[in-house]
Amino acid sequence: MVASFNDAISAYRNAASGKTASVAERVGGNGQTVNPGESFADMVKGAAIDARATMMNSEQMTQKAIVGDAELHEVVTAVSAAEVTLRTVVSVRDKAVEAYQSVLSMPI
Repeated sequence: MVASFNDAISAYRNAASGKTASVAERVGGNGQTVNPGESFADMVKGAAIDARATMMNSEQMTQKAIVGDAELHEVVTAVSAAEVTLRTVVSVRDKAVEAYQSVLSMPI
């Protein structure tokens, strides 16, 4: 408990002196930084662009495999990533439709 108390004191001192990293530098679980001022629409647009790029990569790797220019493990990895991306997009779409329907059914 003493160590966490001393860590808390140090964190407060660093914050007061401006020695802490900004929120944009510290937030992000997948190696990407997150801009806390980013709108929801921008976040969704970025996710859609990433999903499209993953799908296009899968198609390109499949075409390369047909011609014989790609290794099998590269194709399998690209197709697996596309499958996971597609399942994620479908799940998000289903949740969005479900949320929209629940909003419509709310009494005014």
